[in-house]
Amino acid sequence: MDVSYGRLSACKFMCYRTLIATSAALLLLLLASCAERAEARREGCKIKVGIVFDIGGKNDRSFNAAAWEGVKRAEKDLPICLYDVEPGNPTSIEPAMRAFAERNFDLIVGVGFAQGPIMQSVATDYPNIKFAIIDGVIFEKDGKTPKQNVASLVFREHEGSYLVGMIAASKSKTGVLGFLGGMDIPLIHRFNKGYEEGAKSINPNIRIVSNYVGVNDAAWNNPAKGKELALAQIEKGADVIFTAAGNSGLGAFDAVEQYGKTGDEAKKFVIGVDSNQNGVKPGFVLTSMVKRVDNAVYDAVKEVLEGKFVGGFHVFGLDKDGVAYALDKNNEKLIPGDVILKVEEAKKEIIDGKIKVTDAMAN
Repeated sequence: MDVSYGRLSACKFMCYRTLIATSAALLLLLLASCAERAEARREGCKIKVGIVFDIGGKNDRSFNAAAWEGVKRAEKDLPICLYDVEPGNPTSIEPAMRAFAERNFDLIVGVGFAQGPIMQSVATDYPNIKFAIIDGVIFEKDGKTPKQNVASLVFREHEGSYLVGMIAASKSKTGVLGFLGGMDIPLIHRFNKGYEEGAKSINPNIRIVSNYVGVNDAAWNNPAKGKELALAQIEKGADVIFTAAGNSGLGAFDAVEQYGKTGDEAKKFVIGVDSNQNGVKPGFVLTSMVKRVDNAVYDAVKEVLEGKFVGGFHVFGLDKDGVAYALDKNNEKLIPGDVILKVEEAKKEIIDGKIKVTDAMAN
């Protein structure tokens, strides 16, 4: 089985090598070679940071891209040596993570909840190494106590989704909205439920058409399927589609663009996710539900460097600007000022506890 491991960023070259077996030993040799070159060139490197992406890859312009932005900013600002691995398939994730651990990296970051069971195992085997996982929670063997060498970086996606739901309902002319999820799991249901509640706060009669790309990891990296589902939602009347599907969600961007514009305004809109995707298809992106994964990862790296690392839960909601809606030059003309005022008031009420947004993962 051939596995492409993408680029190791600190080496500044593309490692498009095909490895015959996904073994930790081979990865260890590759990382060792790259590490020696990088560390020889960079003076003052105080800690080594490794990040393992999910199969969507760091160029998905969404979830992985946000994590990548965070570690790259840390590499620019802080005296660290950074390495990354883009596994070709899910079976390659654990060997990559173990290879970093074998080289005594100071921090190993896993991107995505699916890496949870893997990190549980690796972090247990390497208790003196610090780990961080995005969207996952790692416990001790009792299943209750957070693992102290793992920072679990989690977000209140339902809060940010509520706000973009309000924007979507305010913009819709048909009274029908779409939701395109990646993998059919409780985490993505959290986006869906918040979106629905925000939309219904504007229009109680609005209808949400929801679809999920799949039930395994491949659901995050199938733009063709994402476009197919988005087009089907548009056929059912949806004129705004919120996508929480990683790289698959880019198919929804193509779908709304396919319908073109009437005058200067798009006929259909998409709402981006995780990163600010307003510039992916300018004019067709109503807004983006941004998760500040970049800030969370950056802070984790900085805390390790400063000796302030703390394991356990790190929760990011509207109160910490952990989630937000994106407003910039690409979409500011698409959202009327009175809608922004309503959304900002709702944001304040959510932070103050006056509005309780349902957390689908807690039910």
